[in-house]
Amino acid sequence: MTRIIAGAAGSLALTVPDRGTRPTSDRVRESLFGALEAADAVTGATVLDLYAGSGALALEAVSRGAIRADLVEKAAPAAQVAERNARVVGRAVPDAAIRVHRASADAFLAAPIAPATGYDLVFLDPPYDVDDAALAATLALLPPVLAAGAWVIVERAARSAEPQAPSGLVPLRSRRYGDTTLWWYEAE
Repeated sequence: MTRIIAGAAGSLALTVPDRGTRPTSDRVRESLFGALEAADAVTGATVLDLYAGSGALALEAVSRGAIRADLVEKAAPAAQVAERNARVVGRAVPDAAIRVHRASADAFLAAPIAPATGYDLVFLDPPYDVDDAALAATLALLPPVLAAGAWVIVERAARSAEPQAPSGLVPLRSRRYGDTTLWWYEAE
């Protein structure tokens, strides 16, 4: 079972798509959000969750104080699950704007509905079958929609190579959690 870990929607259960996604584990989300909150990067943030799946990452951010979240998911069944989860969390956090967009990450970034100031926090958790070149292409589309100093977190299998950061994104660090690695970047 996937759930919201903390915040206004803490302990609410989230539905997970039957197949095609691999939700970020509670352990990884707890560590990730502990670091983000320690850096005061969540409260008041505008969040973009590409390859959203169930939407757990963006919805965790909303539960912890983000004011806007755009969840982007290409697969119709997963987008429907994200929409249901967004409604559940939205009832617990009624002042947050949560939108689910059924589109590919690249299509969304090519014609984004980004906030005027840009996104403060971006999560990318692509399926394992998204290769390094495709991920690099998606990352290259990000800088124009980012706020200055925005953080971008990429989740990949631990065996994957470090994602190629485009101009405008500075690699900060990586952290491995069993079979998962989180790569952190900051917008220049």
